[in-house]
Amino acid sequence: MIAAKANSWASARALLFPIDWPEPFGLAMIEAMACGTPVLAFRNGAVAEVIDEDVTGCVVDSIEEAIPALDRVLALGRGLVRQRFEERFSVTRMADDYVSVTNSSWKSRTHAPWGAGHPGLQQSRTVQ
Repeated sequence: MIAAKANSWASARALLFPIDWPEPFGLAMIEAMACGTPVLAFRNGAVAEVIDEDVTGCVVDSIEEAIPALDRVLALGRGLVRQRFEERFSVTRMADDYVSVTNSSWKSRTHAPWGAGHPGLQQSRTVQ
């Protein structure tokens, strides 16, 4: 199933993503870019944050804008689409970012650690 999906993305000339709801992330766009497939998407939700305009695809506001934008999308370099995916969305990149955010969050904490000053929580963590 996964191989078939990857083959579909890799053989597609572009992903048309005409959403009309506030998509919070757009995994299909990321999957397409991972295979070097550029994306033509309607501006909604996170689309504009995921697509790098004229690098990994184009973002449009209407069908009238999509028609001429398709030629630009089809002209994008698949290698560059894949490279930008690696820079922004690879497992390593995203894991590194999660670790960095978590570490900075812990370092910036100014309140007491979890359970401090709460006798019930402290007791449950004490080894007898």
